[in-house]
Amino acid sequence: MRYVCEAPGGATWFRIETEHEAEAEAALMRHAVDKYFKRFAEAARESFTPPANAARFEQAIGLKDHIANTMPLFLTLRADDGAGLATAMLPPQGRNQAGFRIIIVGPDNSDPYLAHAKAIEALGQHIGYGLPRNECYPYA
Repeated sequence: MRYVCEAPGGATWFRIETEHEAEAEAALMRHAVDKYFKRFAEAARESFTPPANAARFEQAIGLKDHIANTMPLFLTLRADDGAGLATAMLPPQGRNQAGFRIIIVGPDNSDPYLAHAKAIEALGQHIGYGLPRNECYPYA
């Protein structure tokens, strides 16, 4: 996982970067973030076009960056003791995109805004746009 930003109350946002991390997040938070991570990672892999003049053994150069820049950002909010507090899916590169459904959920797909609204607000300030509950929590 990669550090993203601090949040109030000693919590921290991290980026989930691998399928293994997504699986661990799904197990910890008891939801299906891994399913979405894998789906978007596969779509990003399939959309990659290797350089036309690259040798066969160089075909994958740039694939990792392409995947990272093409698929949504998957983030986890962790307490200072490592406890999972919330999981977020933001547009690729964190850029606000019309039509992209941002999702933020807590354990068991619960409403994370009840206990972690300030942490979600801190993430919104970090990325430069709001993350209102009525738009980001899918079960409201």
